[in-house]
Amino acid sequence: MSKDKDKAEKQAAEQASAQARTASVTRETGETKVSVELNLDGTGTAQIDTGIGFFDHMLNLLAAHGLLDLTVACDGDLEVDGHHSVEDIGITLGQAFRQALGDKRGIRRYASFYLPMDEALAFVALDISGRPFLVYDGGAMAPMIGGYDTELTEEFLRAFAMNAGVTLHVRVLYGTNSHHKVEAIFKALGHVLRNATERDPRVTGVPSTKGML
Repeated sequence: MSKDKDKAEKQAAEQASAQARTASVTRETGETKVSVELNLDGTGTAQIDTGIGFFDHMLNLLAAHGLLDLTVACDGDLEVDGHHSVEDIGITLGQAFRQALGDKRGIRRYASFYLPMDEALAFVALDISGRPFLVYDGGAMAPMIGGYDTELTEEFLRAFAMNAGVTLHVRVLYGTNSHHKVEAIFKALGHVLRNATERDPRVTGVPSTKGML
């Protein structure tokens, strides 16, 4: 019986590894229209158009460091401010991440990463847990970086974590330049997404003693 079970788990793992981990999600409200296309096993190619230049830059960095193929387009009410656009992109990207990840068989699940950006140092830890949670400590920031409200970093991360179903801890340990701090966060997030979603050849099922995530 155990041999049959081992064989079935091996076949399931092989089948999962052959499946493309991609998703395409669109979200439309009275405030924004967002479309996201995501490939978890990409090369870092990104096409980003959010209407907020600095945020475009951050999502490009997220894709490059996460080796994600990512397309994001947003038509939002920027005449109000960037809040709705950034939050709704977080929601849509989180939904796409969850969809692309599939049944989570064979993944590493956990990852953490320290990332230095000149004088700033950020730490990000991730558990693809199925239990959404965000702990965020970005420290003191300038109110704006270009046309980007720095308070929206937390809003984006919360929206992503809640909709992706992940536990996410983010902390800027130190730094003086707000651009560097936010950039370090997004780069580190890319690395943990890449590392946590990678398939581990030694894991044949869902990486949890519960048998599900």
